[in-house]
Amino acid sequence: MSGANRQGNAASELPNHENMLSRLRGSLKHRAGENQENQPPKQAANRTVLGALQNNHRSKAQNQRGAKQETSQPLACKNEDFNKILVERPVKQPAFQIHVDEPDVACDKKHVAETNKAKPTVEESPLVVSHAVARLRQPLAVIEVPVPLAMDVSFDSPMDMSVIEGDQKPVAVNEVPEYAPEIHTYLRERETKTRPKAGYMKKQPDITNSMRAILVDWLVEVGEEYKLQNETLYLAINYIDRFLSSMSVLRGKLQLVGTAAMLLASKFEEIYPPEVSEFVYITDDTYTKKQVLKMEHLVLKVLSFDLAAPTINQFLTQYFCHHSTGKQVESLAMYLGELSLVDSDPFLKYLPSQTAAAAYVLANNTLTGGSWPKPLVEMTDYSLEDLMPCVEDLHRLYVGATQHAQQSVREKYKGSKYHEVSCISSPAKLQLN
Repeated sequence: MSGANRQGNAASELPNHENMLSRLRGSLKHRAGENQENQPPKQAANRTVLGALQNNHRSKAQNQRGAKQETSQPLACKNEDFNKILVERPVKQPAFQIHVDEPDVACDKKHVAETNKAKPTVEESPLVVSHAVARLRQPLAVIEVPVPLAMDVSFDSPMDMSVIEGDQKPVAVNEVPEYAPEIHTYLRERETKTRPKAGYMKKQPDITNSMRAILVDWLVEVGEEYKLQNETLYLAINYIDRFLSSMSVLRGKLQLVGTAAMLLASKFEEIYPPEVSEFVYITDDTYTKKQVLKMEHLVLKVLSFDLAAPTINQFLTQYFCHHSTGKQVESLAMYLGELSLVDSDPFLKYLPSQTAAAAYVLANNTLTGGSWPKPLVEMTDYSLEDLMPCVEDLHRLYVGATQHAQQSVREKYKGSKYHEVSCISSPAKLQLN
């Protein structure tokens, strides 16, 4: 039975949308009852793969017998069910190599012959040729440079801006104070042009906000397993929301839209994006490579090939550079910004710059008792009063995060990389001055 038919049968048998999307989470389930030794070998990947998915390749007869049992499995999927396997990426040859010039023997002989022809000689002698070659290969005379004019020769790249002359202070990649105002102005203009419609879900006949939340939760797990950048996740969700703002999608194709969006975001942001076959693999072969590529083409057409969208992550980076704060505050603000991705209602009605500012305020208030510093007020033209509606919505989401149906973001930010900020309790009441 093909992946499309299997998915169609599941849609017809289970009218409940949560059971319908069990296939979406089923690609990340641990199937303990299957024997891995009897599975056909999977082609080796070049990066981290979802270990649990190696159990998902079964024969057609097994799929037919177990289809009904699988649809009855719960949607919840815990991270401890993963058996992660890290495969070392082979060392790739560089696209460009610097070649060291070597002496061209043929050219030397030609030059010697021309030199000899210029001099009238009775007969050619090997001794004469040897003297000519010796003269050509003599080293250049050493040029003595006076001490005051001596130069400090360095083999460092002239484009290396990691050190400032005089101060000798390291410079962060994102710290470009001379361009910061122009960059911020440009991002603020772009965010209004690339924002999705806030109430698009009301026009969707077959999908709901809870289905979108399950999809986003799954994409968070995929991003963690393939070690993708946080910006890739933000871009993918922006593409999904903009696509759904213009196109009606059946629930059976929702995961396909998410997969194509993640593929596009990876190509846009990552140095080594996962291959198309790997995205097919993480969907448990529900879709074919051809289907993923066709959906990628459709998403590009709907978005008018406009993939450079400002995100919450970009604005948070700007705020951190403009007004430095502690690493734990930064991680908590990133956690709150990522939590807002899961629920489209009410956060799609806010611009990314507003949500990022609200995340900064809430994180700063939770850990230091501060709020919205004056330098950021001047930079963004957002007063604390302007941000309070978004701050209050984000605070409610923060308080109820432990009871939320989707837990991938919390699990992600429990790691030491993010200072375990998802374990920090939210204040029961906001006290902002």
